[in-house]
Amino acid sequence: MGDILHALPAVTALRQAHPNWVIDWVVEPHWQALLGAESGAGEAGKPNAARPVADRLHFASTKQWRRQLLSRKTLREIRSLRKELRAGDYDAVIDLQGAIRSALVARLTGCRRVIGEAEPRERAARRLFTETVATRGAHVIEQDVELAAAIAGDDLKPVRPWLPVDPVAEAWANLRLPAQAARTVLINPGAGWGAKRWPVERYAEVANSLIGRGMRVVVNAGPGEEALANTIVKETNGAAAPLLCSMAQLIALTRRVDLVIAGDTGPLHLACALGKPVVGIYGPTDPSRNGPFGTHYKVLRNPESRRDHTRHERPEAGLLTIEPADVLSAATELLETENAS
Repeated sequence: MGDILHALPAVTALRQAHPNWVIDWVVEPHWQALLGAESGAGEAGKPNAARPVADRLHFASTKQWRRQLLSRKTLREIRSLRKELRAGDYDAVIDLQGAIRSALVARLTGCRRVIGEAEPRERAARRLFTETVATRGAHVIEQDVELAAAIAGDDLKPVRPWLPVDPVAEAWANLRLPAQAARTVLINPGAGWGAKRWPVERYAEVANSLIGRGMRVVVNAGPGEEALANTIVKETNGAAAPLLCSMAQLIALTRRVDLVIAGDTGPLHLACALGKPVVGIYGPTDPSRNGPFGTHYKVLRNPESRRDHTRHERPEAGLLTIEPADVLSAATELLETENAS
C-alpha cells in the first residue's frame, strides 16, 4: 500500500505532463482500489475520476506466486500476464518499487527500456534494469519522481496524487460520517510489524483525551488488526468507533476526517496523499525517507532510534519513549493550525 501511494505523485506528475500518453500499471489485485474504483470506472482504457492515472491495470499476484511458484495455476497466470504486457508494446517501463519481483515483472514486458534506481531497495534488482538513475532525493517520493522524469527527460516535481473516486464508497462514507460540528480524528494503531507499533494502550489514552475535548474518533483496523481497534473501543467505553471497511471505503472516509494519527503504515500515507494533516509516530523506520510528505504533519521520533527493518515483534525502544502527551500536543497544534487557515 505504501509503495503505491509513494509512487502515485510521480505517475500523476507524468500524467499531467503527458496527458495523451498511454500509462498502464501492474499491481497486486489486493491494492487495485488505490488506482481504480470498481464503480463508475467508465470506458476501459481511458482515465477518468474512477481511474484517474492509469489507462489500464494489469494484475500480478506475486505474493501468492512465491508460495506456489511451480504450480500450474501460477505458471498459467504468469504466462497470461506476459502475453498481456507484451501486447502493450511499451516504449518504456519504470520500476518504482525496486524489488526483485517488480523488476522481473518489468522484464516480462519485453520492453528494451526498463528503468530503475541505481541503488534499488533490493540490490539484485539492478541487474534486471537496462537503464539506471542515480537519484538524489531523500524521500522515496522524490526518488520516484526522478525515475519518472528519466523517461523523456522531463523536469517533474512531486504533485498531489490523484486517487480514484468510487461513488458507492463515497455514499457509504457520507452515511458513516455525516456532516456535523464535531471534528473527526482517524486513529490507526496497526503497523506492518511489531517494532513499528506504538502501544495500543497509549493510542487509547490519546483517543480518550480527544473524545473528552468533544472530538469524534474512529479507529481503523486492517486485516488481523481487529483486536487493536477493539482495545481502543473498550478503553473509551465505546465512544471511539471501530472502522472495518474496504480500501475504497477507507479512501472515501479519509477524505472526510480532520486529522490522522498513525505509525509508519499505509493509512498514514493515504492521509498524506489526500492532503490530510497527520501525526506520524516513528521508531525503526526513517521518516526522512518514507515519512509524511506533501501535507501538514508532525513526526514524533526519538533521536536515538536507528533505521532497522528487522521485523521484531516488540516495539522499538525509542518508540516507547514517546508519550500520549507528546501525541496530543502535536495533534492539538495541527488542528489549531488547520482551524486558523
